Amino acid sequence: MNSFLKQVLATIVGLILVCIIFTIISIVTFAGMIASNSTATSIDENSVLRIKLQGTIEERASEENPLAMLTGDEVTTIGLDQAMEAISKAAKNDKIQGIYLEGGVLAATPAMMEELRHALLEFKKSGKWIMAYGDTYTKGAYYLCSTADTIMLNPIGMLDWSGMASEPIFFKETLEKIGVRMQVFKVGTFKSAVEPFTQTQMSEPNRLQVTSYLGSIWNTMLQDVAASRKFKVEQLNNLADTMTIFTDPADALKAGMVDKLCYISDVRTVLRSKLKLDEDDDINFVSIQDVVNSETLAEKEDNEIAVYYAYGEIVDIAPSGIQNEHQIVGKTVVSDLKELREDDDVKAVVLRVNSPGGSAYASEQIWHEITLLAEKKPVVVSMGGMAASGGYYISCGANKIFAEKSTLTGSIGIFGMIPDASELLTDKLGLHFDCVKTNQLSDLGATGRPFNQQESALMQAHVEKGYRLFLSRVALGRKMKTAQVDSIGQGRVWTGEQAVKIGLVDKIGDLDDAIQAAAKLAKTKKYSIGRYPASESWFEAMFNDHKSSYLESQMKEMLGSNYDALRMLRTLQGQSAIQARIPFDPNIK
Repeated sequence: MNSFLKQVLATIVGLILVCIIFTIISIVTFAGMIASNSTATSIDENSVLRIKLQGTIEERASEENPLAMLTGDEVTTIGLDQAMEAISKAAKNDKIQGIYLEGGVLAATPAMMEELRHALLEFKKSGKWIMAYGDTYTKGAYYLCSTADTIMLNPIGMLDWSGMASEPIFFKETLEKIGVRMQVFKVGTFKSAVEPFTQTQMSEPNRLQVTSYLGSIWNTMLQDVAASRKFKVEQLNNLADTMTIFTDPADALKAGMVDKLCYISDVRTVLRSKLKLDEDDDINFVSIQDVVNSETLAEKEDNEIAVYYAYGEIVDIAPSGIQNEHQIVGKTVVSDLKELREDDDVKAVVLRVNSPGGSAYASEQIWHEITLLAEKKPVVVSMGGMAASGGYYISCGANKIFAEKSTLTGSIGIFGMIPDASELLTDKLGLHFDCVKTNQLSDLGATGRPFNQQESALMQAHVEKGYRLFLSRVALGRKMKTAQVDSIGQGRVWTGEQAVKIGLVDKIGDLDDAIQAAAKLAKTKKYSIGRYPASESWFEAMFNDHKSSYLESQMKEMLGSNYDALRMLRTLQGQSAIQARIPFDPNIK
């Protein structure tokens, strides 16, 4: 009897497993069919490209998840690469009549929004229209929507035009409460990346540089919006003192910030009128992904301009554990660039850099590989939201450097930061350490104590040596004297607009400008564009994002306000102690 029951139970379990396996296979097969069909999206006549300015703008978009329609997930991330491509294609596609921008709560670096705004202005040169509507306009969303022919706001909606602020978070006292003190070694008066761990407010040099680059970014936004909305810059700046999210929409209309107050149903009426549709006709909206997939790729030319995306923090190795942010892994990038160097079909390389920096060691390895690459074929850098410290380190060996006006760059400086947890371990946890050593420095960096005077001196000397190396790399790449680089270095952050004036950047321009410059340097007129490395598949992205998002949310819930400090410390775990990077989070808003 027992044997019979075991057999029955085993059969039932087997059937369940088979059902599960077949279900997974069916879903994946179905998803594959959807994905294959999505690569040939057909654009109907009288279409409108709808861009939802909500969520975040990232450098590159992950492959679209074909199961999104089943799960009901809505994309809250805009890939800058795909948005730029879609806007460019929409301008040339006769079936697309205009662009409809939906304002919302949008998070992105100023430079990325600046680049997207340029694309919208280029679109208007085709003679097509842009309409914008929002229940809410954050500063970034409004900055983009100011390109529209008509800006509409909900009668009880919100528009924020209150200027810009940088609000870094300081963790010094939080760390002290758990018995951790940061031992800091740095070079550079303006090298403020360590300040969140050593101070409770900005140093005066840091306040000076933040005031400078924040003013430069805000001035760019003022000038751009003033030009589109026919304001004077002073008038627009004065409005920033009163135009907050609490402002009555009627005041925004009166001030000329918006053209019309209306509900979404009225917006559809306006769009139907633009499209010459009847009242009951549906508006044919197409998404960014639809437009990107609307045309087959052009026939591949023998000559290729390779665009290599290097974005995120620069690290020696990919860290294990929770990680849902893209990173520049030194060994991986070096290997990838070597392949491009040895590929005879690749005539030039555009390095798209969007990084706050990171490991000084990994930055040096990438710089070296770029110099080898530049000896064989042209290398042009296109800076995104930021290319600072280590991000500038890997850029300075290129033949030409392009940046947006609002790009954060420079920050030529080095620091080392070693946590001293002796108080936590001994006083709070009761752990004690002892040591037997053969030589004076055998226990360098021992866990149970801080650095002594001799060890601190050695560490500081090592950091200073790294700074001198950094200066020499920039001097060589930018054809400057080391003393000249030092005078604009010292860890100071500059905007792209400022960097052009002091010689750290060659020209203001976007990725397309960099590609054209690379083709010109390579002396090739006919070329195709290859993008590297390959984007993460939707399947990988779905599981990685879900896993990391769940774990991150649980950590945040458990640790509360201490979570941010943990995240900052986690970034350094297992990486080089010597860092070339800007403040962990300038927190510009």
